[in-house]
Amino acid sequence: MVETAVIRHNYFDDIKQLTKFGLSLSVVFSSIAGYLLAAEVIDYQIVLLLSVGGYCMVGASNAFNQIIERGPDAVMKRTMDRPIPAGRISVNVAMIIAVLLTLSGLVILYSINEKTALFGAISIFLYTSAYTPLKPVTPLSVFVGAIPGAIPFMLGWVAATDKFGIEPGILFMIQFFWQFPHFWAIGWLQFDEYKKAGFNLMPTGEKNKKASKLVIIYTLFMLIVSIFPVFRLTGELYLLPFSAVIIFLLGLVMLYYGVKLHTDQTDKMARKLMLSSVLYITLIQIIFVIDKFLH
Repeated sequence: MVETAVIRHNYFDDIKQLTKFGLSLSVVFSSIAGYLLAAEVIDYQIVLLLSVGGYCMVGASNAFNQIIERGPDAVMKRTMDRPIPAGRISVNVAMIIAVLLTLSGLVILYSINEKTALFGAISIFLYTSAYTPLKPVTPLSVFVGAIPGAIPFMLGWVAATDKFGIEPGILFMIQFFWQFPHFWAIGWLQFDEYKKAGFNLMPTGEKNKKASKLVIIYTLFMLIVSIFPVFRLTGELYLLPFSAVIIFLLGLVMLYYGVKLHTDQTDKMARKLMLSSVLYITLIQIIFVIDKFLH
């Protein structure tokens, strides 16, 4: 009985690794934040459907990604213990899981509305069929990957309103520009490991001042887009001045580490930039939601 329980527990852990449980939860968090921003009355059934459907779609994307990248994953220390390269889950089983998650996610999101399912489908298609195959080919893969990565925040708005306009467009742009400093910081930290596996995610192909200059530029773009709703030019999405100031200050923290990365060119600053970026995207989504209920 104990042995069976251990096996089941380990297999459950493997499924969590295959679907990148933590990352998938952060995506669900973004979607719920977008929903709360748009919903006039909170429908908890839609929140549940969005959460489960969103997790299925992201989990499927991650599973397909690990199927395709099982070779490179086996080379890198960070990924060699994933279920497929470690031999704990076969490619066929992983494919079945990925397909079932995709179909389940689409059906669940479609039950909310057609547009939510459409954007979910676009996300999984671009991540699996464009971003993942391009990673060994060109650093531009980060640009392609930023598109599906930016969909979750706006997906919640679409789920609540069944409309796509300037409001979800701004939410998309915030998360879109955010991903460049975030992923380039990761690319900087994992440069040697990625290179060993045949990947190069740095925009200039190297860890250099040209790359860190782009980190600063895209962080500035992110900062501008993030506070733009304070000018009330973005439809029903707007920020109170106080909230915009807090978001601006949080953005300055990221910008500071981007500048320090440019001047120091060290992994230490890349790590601080990466951690500050995770904190930034989490906090501004919370601030946007709180701000909405203060109007």
